[in-house]
Amino acid sequence: MASVSVILLSVLFAALVYRLFANLRSKRSSPPLPPGPPKWPILGNLPQLGPRPHQAMAAMARKYGPLLHLRFGVADVVVAASGSVAEQFLKVHDTNFLSRPPNTGAKLVAYNYQDMVNAPYGPRWRLKRKITTVHLFSSKALEDYRHVRQEEVALLITGLAKAGSSAIKVGQLLNLCITNALGRVMLGYRVFGDGSGKSDPKADEFKSMVVEAMVVGGAFNIGDFVPALDWLDLQGLVARMKKVHKRLDAFLTRIIDEHKVNVGEGGQNNLLSTLLSLKEDGDGDGDGEDGKLTNIEIKALFLNMFVAGTDTSASTVEWAITEFIRNPKVLARLQEELDSVVGRDRLVSEQDLPQLTYLQAVVKELFRLHPPTPLAIPRMAAESCEINGYHIPKGATALINVWAIGRDPAEWTDPLEFKPERFLPGGEKAHVDLKGNDFELIPFGGGRRICAGLIMGLRTVQLLTASVAHSFNWDLPAGQDPEKLSTDEAFGLTLQRAEPLLVHPRPRLAQHVYQV
Repeated sequence: MASVSVILLSVLFAALVYRLFANLRSKRSSPPLPPGPPKWPILGNLPQLGPRPHQAMAAMARKYGPLLHLRFGVADVVVAASGSVAEQFLKVHDTNFLSRPPNTGAKLVAYNYQDMVNAPYGPRWRLKRKITTVHLFSSKALEDYRHVRQEEVALLITGLAKAGSSAIKVGQLLNLCITNALGRVMLGYRVFGDGSGKSDPKADEFKSMVVEAMVVGGAFNIGDFVPALDWLDLQGLVARMKKVHKRLDAFLTRIIDEHKVNVGEGGQNNLLSTLLSLKEDGDGDGDGEDGKLTNIEIKALFLNMFVAGTDTSASTVEWAITEFIRNPKVLARLQEELDSVVGRDRLVSEQDLPQLTYLQAVVKELFRLHPPTPLAIPRMAAESCEINGYHIPKGATALINVWAIGRDPAEWTDPLEFKPERFLPGGEKAHVDLKGNDFELIPFGGGRRICAGLIMGLRTVQLLTASVAHSFNWDLPAGQDPEKLSTDEAFGLTLQRAEPLLVHPRPRLAQHVYQV
């Protein structure tokens, strides 16, 4: 018996030794995780993000390299901070990073992942993408509604011209213009205002809702990464998410109910009528194969359109005016081009845009320095993979730091300077476009989940930027130095100015142009 026991113990010991050496060999042959800063106990790197995570992560990348590994509580997070690394996630390994990691914002604000932006990759996502692409973002739809965008921009220009000596918060009027243009396409009528182009209290309230949704949606909720602390809501984010969802849901419910009573000036030719025609009976889950939507999915899609489609463009054009004030030579050169192509007797039209080479360079530079979304919507690794010699674990959250990529000194000469000339023929980046093909400039993301509204967003920003540059010179309130105009940022899903821009618009075109 003793000899049998010795044999069994020997076999067990040999098996343990073999397993130990096998594990050691596995570890030696397995690629390491990407480098990153030291982690705190329990919270990992969360305390190191600060109020502007995109900037904090950019600083980490300068020290540890353009592919970072961070720990947010129990979650692995990998961050791409260069165009070449972003290409690995969005092109080479795109099929592995098509879904979103679970997060409280998408659950509480975006109708439990039933929108298009946060929906898991699959039949329902493809259905929503197809519907919006065909009915809102196709070339035909963009052309059909070109007059709507131009009419709303004309109302904006008229309203700005009537400001007189008063300093205005230009971002609010930009938001009103874009929201009403979207409203006419999606609903058949203006959502806010009387059509005068003036500010509207309800529109200001709507903008505050959208900004709040963007702020809480972009925040890193500790409860998502340390589940044991979720119930405490340490940052108060869950309470804020529930509150803003309730406000947005009331807004969406009201406009859908009003649509049933009065379809407005656009008749049945609008997106909501189309979506309602595709509505399922009841609120079943559906499988996406029958082309039907639920009531909740319709509201979730509208949430995406109104939230993602308004403040992103408005904030970008507000940054444009900021840069015009800080760089008067850029504004003068752009105005010279606009006067040559458009003249001073009419407003800019979308048909002018292809002829405005310098304008297109200005817009690219805006998106480089002030990307609408500083951190692209997170993605999740379906399986483990290897990128640039490093191990990316299954389930890891992938973040693309669009803000850092646009300021990467390895890609851009004088990256902190506003220099549209870099995109002109003969410039260092003359070949670069904004459509997800050149990964050093990806304000709309890339791969299969690239922003569905890319073309509309780009056209809206181009038209508005051209219009505010062509129609006005811009002054700060008395006593403020243009060279000291703040460019401080407020972090959220969109890149807001920390403080709204307060300006005096001075008309520069023929007087009749401002009369609509």
